Amino acid sequence: MQSDQINYIPILMQFILAVGFVVGTILVSGKLGPKRSSEIKDKNFECGIESVGNARIPFSVKYFLVAILFVLFDIEVIFLYPWAINFKELGMEGMVKMIIFMMLLLVGFFYIIKKKALEWE
Repeated sequence: MQSDQINYIPILMQFILAVGFVVGTILVSGKLGPKRSSEIKDKNFECGIESVGNARIPFSVKYFLVAILFVLFDIEVIFLYPWAINFKELGMEGMVKMIIFMMLLLVGFFYIIKKKALEWE
């Protein structure tokens, strides 16, 4: 193996361990525990309150839009961390690139505000 390929062995091992854990948990959960079911055990339980109505009511698209926008801007913050760690090493070029990145974020944010995507009704 080349030295570059050896560097990927820990990632492969972690992937195999994660898949093995998931498969093992699924297999063990089917084998363990009592299998007796009753009407009371099969009934939905929500914080001690009796369930009323159908749980399959449609959610507003606005809810999902706000959630996706939150994740989008949250992920953008992740890109700020490596820049902050290497701030001195990147110099002026890194600063200019980060200013461009932040300006693009602001353009997207102002577009969202203009379209009133974050207003809840």
